[in-house]
Amino acid sequence: MSEVKTYPVPADFAAQANVNAEQYAAMYKQSVDDPAGFWGEQAEDYLTWFKKWDSVLDWSFAKDDLHINWFKGGRLNVAYNCLDRHLDTRGDQVAIIWEADDPNVDRKITYRELHGEVCRFANVLKSRGVKKGDRVSLYMPMIPEAAVAMLACTRIGAVHSIVFGGFSPDALKDRINDSDCKCVITSDQSMRGGKRVPLKTNADKAIQSCPQVDTCIVVKRGGDPVNWVDGRDVWYHEAVAAADADCPADYVDERFPIFIWSWGQAAGEVFYGFPDLGGGVKLATETDAPCDPDRVERAVTAAESARFHARHITGRLRGVGPRLRRAATCLYTQ
Repeated sequence: MSEVKTYPVPADFAAQANVNAEQYAAMYKQSVDDPAGFWGEQAEDYLTWFKKWDSVLDWSFAKDDLHINWFKGGRLNVAYNCLDRHLDTRGDQVAIIWEADDPNVDRKITYRELHGEVCRFANVLKSRGVKKGDRVSLYMPMIPEAAVAMLACTRIGAVHSIVFGGFSPDALKDRINDSDCKCVITSDQSMRGGKRVPLKTNADKAIQSCPQVDTCIVVKRGGDPVNWVDGRDVWYHEAVAAADADCPADYVDERFPIFIWSWGQAAGEVFYGFPDLGGGVKLATETDAPCDPDRVERAVTAAESARFHARHITGRLRGVGPRLRRAATCLYTQ
């Protein structure tokens, strides 16, 4: 039988919290009594909008008019909110702390460095014909390039489809075709517990049944030789090194999907989720801020020293939320 231990929060640490119990209670009450007013304030305070919304919340549960719209009429860009708006005041602050499968290998990336890499990779995608509305499949290990790929897609208005790196070629094939992805981003191998997982080989097998895929961008991770298809396959490091670092963010409306993620499978059916900008960014901003109502004393949202543990960045919103809150993500390969 497991033992449950409770560790009191040190008073000096609790004093650093941006939200205490009383403030949380007041915020929660406002969110219930006046949801439009509450979420409008949050969106105003924590996001930069290219065009402000016409209404915060428009919903109906009527059978003949079922809809839920957040921030209708608003226009913004996720990558701009995650990176550009922090550069003047937080450019040299660490954005990602990466711990590799090998404990002797790590990397720290500042907001300015991340912004430059995202812009260059966004230009790589554009050079391969990826445009606003196109879908891009991410079949990647837990490496910084995964976060770069996510943000690069959002920067140009492409929709990234996140596929867990442990899935088989058949599972990857289904998700590429279901989302009609024209570009796949993967790595040569993934490192898990000292073992190499052949992601590029798996991707090659999947793409054989995906005739619409014309580009496969490969991050060099494991270093073992891989099969190469000239004209289709591109080394990430070579393409990024040759790309321009200037890539203005492409603003999209609030109903534009951020990404596609899949989970579970029953009777051959895969379940998909499509978070849009209005609801998805709101969700990322709030849920990645550790403001648990039962543990308010440890809420240290948006603090410069905050660190967010990202165990499944390629399957959740952890590539976005900490960036919106100008904090750091601790990313590790497992």
